[in-house]
Amino acid sequence: MLADSNTNSVPTFQSEVEPGRFLTMPKDGTGVAVLDPWLEPFKDALKSRYAMYEKCKKMIQESAGGYDNFTKGYEYFGFHVQNDNSVIYREWAPNAAGASLIGEFNNWDHNANVMQKDKYGTFFVSVPAKPDGSVAIPHNSKVKISLVMPNSGERADRLPAWAKRVVQDLNVNPNYEAVFWNPGHQYVFKNKQPPRPKSLRVYEAHVGISTTEYRVGTYKEFTQNILPRIANLGYNTIQLMAIMEHAYYASFGYQVTSFFASSSRYGNPEDLMELIDTAHGLGITVLLDVVHSHASKNVLDGLNMYDGTDHMYFHGGGKGNHDLWDSRLFNYGAYEPLRFLLSNLRYWMELFQFDGFRFDGVTSILYKHHGMSYGFSGDYREYFNELVDEEGVMYLMLANDMIHQLYPQAITIAEDVSGMPALCRPVAEGGVGFDYRLAMAVPDMWIKMLKEQSDDEWDMADIVHTLSNRRHLENNIVYAESHDQALVGDKTLAFWLMDKEMYDFMSDMTPNTPVIDRGISLHKMIRLITHTLGGEGYLNFEGNEFGHPEWLDFPRVGNNSSFHHARRQWNVVDDGLLRYKYLNEWDRAMQLAESAFGWLSSPQAYVSLKHQDDKVISYERAGLVFIFNFHTTKSFTDYRIGVEAAGEYKVVLNTDSSIFMGHDRIDENGSWFSTPEPWNNRQNYIQVYIPCRTALVLTPKDNLKWSQKDMVVSYKK
Repeated sequence: MLADSNTNSVPTFQSEVEPGRFLTMPKDGTGVAVLDPWLEPFKDALKSRYAMYEKCKKMIQESAGGYDNFTKGYEYFGFHVQNDNSVIYREWAPNAAGASLIGEFNNWDHNANVMQKDKYGTFFVSVPAKPDGSVAIPHNSKVKISLVMPNSGERADRLPAWAKRVVQDLNVNPNYEAVFWNPGHQYVFKNKQPPRPKSLRVYEAHVGISTTEYRVGTYKEFTQNILPRIANLGYNTIQLMAIMEHAYYASFGYQVTSFFASSSRYGNPEDLMELIDTAHGLGITVLLDVVHSHASKNVLDGLNMYDGTDHMYFHGGGKGNHDLWDSRLFNYGAYEPLRFLLSNLRYWMELFQFDGFRFDGVTSILYKHHGMSYGFSGDYREYFNELVDEEGVMYLMLANDMIHQLYPQAITIAEDVSGMPALCRPVAEGGVGFDYRLAMAVPDMWIKMLKEQSDDEWDMADIVHTLSNRRHLENNIVYAESHDQALVGDKTLAFWLMDKEMYDFMSDMTPNTPVIDRGISLHKMIRLITHTLGGEGYLNFEGNEFGHPEWLDFPRVGNNSSFHHARRQWNVVDDGLLRYKYLNEWDRAMQLAESAFGWLSSPQAYVSLKHQDDKVISYERAGLVFIFNFHTTKSFTDYRIGVEAAGEYKVVLNTDSSIFMGHDRIDENGSWFSTPEPWNNRQNYIQVYIPCRTALVLTPKDNLKWSQKDMVVSYKK
């Protein structure tokens, strides 16, 4: 669509409304208003935020020579072994009156390695090599920076803010302690990072819960046991949660204490590198769930009150506190916090070879109210007013611009509930620069329907509207449920559908009760319609693909520190006698079909039918025809479905197949021939048999790239 460019604008583009007409994309941040005329009244606000972004980017260029140098703070701050085996340590703590490097290496002597302070507020010290020429500080030995607090003159020990490894020994100290990590060798990556997927099929995973045992799982176990499962299912992307070190395990990784340290509870940094490297060898992209929206309030092992003030990395006073999350809020407009955060992104990309990020809490960054007690209606005025945090918007624009400039194949995803326009348009157009946003309204819809409505009350038009109501030219990642719906206090879709009967009737040796039959059928249908109609990417939380029994609850005081619900029960899907295997195989079939046909990377679906009384929905996408019969009891014979392409149609997917615990009511070897007569605004129609609670995917015979008959099922029938 892009055409020529000139010196006064970014490239012109062809109008999708008026083919043949080329429009100019301004360079002042109002380009998104060319794409979306509803943004015209807010051009001044767009110009203002873009000007702030440009000013900050210019400052980075003038002070550091651009993103490349500015975002390598991890190569300057923290610990660095020199060629002569001395160690230089630097830490920014502008308000501290003095500092010493202390640790096991100098018997915690505050006078042994007193630090100097430069004019920018950075303390530094060089520790000479040992007399035998070995590295000054032993590998894996404990270290701290001891700061003299302003005004009081008292000493307070802190963990190095740029520490690459922190560990916890609950038998000695409940707080984390930093160690000097210098194993003497660097992990050598063996596999190239895979090309950026055209269609994003995301497996959201948490290393710690990825074991059946009553404990925390490890990176190595995930590499050996879980990566093969993900690859077999057909997912091409993993989103790793809770990797940045967090002192409180039950926070799910969202109360970060050490931003540059991979969580030691799962293993060492090299183990994480091996996990990512192995995933790349399987052709799987790996994204980090990054938490830059806030930080833990911890003082002894976090960034809070680091140099004795509340405004070092964060805003001071009430502006720097998130009342709902009980955490601290970054000052995105200040130089060193900005360098810290942008360098943090670069660090994970460069040293660990992550392929991109899912940014947590984007709504909190975008608005001064942080989304608390604020309901977004979709009125554009909600996105361009005094409640918008322009510094937060600027930070996200800089982060996305930096990531995509230095790593063109990288992927960024926004977790945003507000629906801010242009969040997923390039920064050069005046957008915020994300590649995808999470379609957070979709899982809310499914849970609400299952909680509040009978199946007969389901509104087909509402389902279609929620799944297809997304901003044109902005990519969505859709999901039926994520980790949010799995947490204690809520229920997964499988539990909402089948509840206590999952304990007694999920064996092939037990009767197929009406509750189980309904639950299995709707679980498959909900996932298929979500996957195929709702977005340009798809996400699943680990275990939900096979209807994981029970909920997710981390060890905490309220459950007597139990690991019973803080694990994934892979044993139930591996047991050939249990019915979880059918849902697992269905999920695999969807991913393999998407890989073959690419509906996620195709234009949005054309919905030709949403019949409320019949409870039938039909639409076309990527050369496929999707047909859903949500009716509780009615099956339809010779039901007319409008199709655009003429010809002979064959089965691609069928939820009623016995390999997915269906009833085999459809002849999958049959053909459906089109009739050249318009129907439901399509040029032709086919007539199909669609049993109740069944979904069917068909395609013209000459487009049959893959079908479920090509599958070798993973279980033994």
